[in-house]
Amino acid sequence: MTGLRYVYAVCRPFSTPLQAQLTGVAGDPPRALTHRGLLAVVSHVPEQDFAEEPLRAHLEDLDWLTATARAHQGVIDALTTVTTPLPLRLGTVFVDDSGVRTMMEAREEDFRRTLDRLEGRVEWGVKVYAESEPQESARPAQKPASGRDYLRQRRMQTRSHEEMWQKAEAFSTSLHERLSAFAEDSRLHPPQNPALSKVSGRNVLNAAYLVPRARSEEFVEMVDRTKDEAPGMRVELTGPWAAYSFAGEGA
Repeated sequence: MTGLRYVYAVCRPFSTPLQAQLTGVAGDPPRALTHRGLLAVVSHVPEQDFAEEPLRAHLEDLDWLTATARAHQGVIDALTTVTTPLPLRLGTVFVDDSGVRTMMEAREEDFRRTLDRLEGRVEWGVKVYAESEPQESARPAQKPASGRDYLRQRRMQTRSHEEMWQKAEAFSTSLHERLSAFAEDSRLHPPQNPALSKVSGRNVLNAAYLVPRARSEEFVEMVDRTKDEAPGMRVELTGPWAAYSFAGEGA
């Protein structure tokens, strides 16, 4: 099949085959391209969609981007079950196999060093959400008797909100410190925008943790034990993922 080369990840050679029905971006099954003891996982993609100009246009198309990201992630997830992949950026494309090998040779030292650091490790994501209006939702609305009464109610609401956010920040800081002490590495990401994430509550912690695969069960249990510590807080755990947050420039 002709076409450009879409690169998902770089890893070391592995013996366990990927599932037979796995398809990648644009429906083409991924394959291995080896170079100097490293392996790039690639598939063919059509030039009319993935050359520089059409790709830039497609990245503005939310439906196209969602489908491509889902296919990309499907290959990364499959790789994570059989090896430790170093994921590359969505939309990493080269003209041919030679271009992929040139990239691998230029970044060989960085790839090897990062793969050594990530070997046998996975990424877990932890988010903490604070419900934004707990007091008002539980209290029936009362019409203020006067302007002074209205101001008093507003002050009480403001104070209640401030106390809630202080508790949320304290809980998130404590949780992050505990999880970071257990994990080998951690990353704090910006809080998610609720308008984009479509989830309820205010995101007060959005973090990633690098954990040895062999200790993942302990990590999950540690997170589970925190879920009832702070009423009004929602703790969400995702993973295990390939270590996107710890892959350096290639992530």
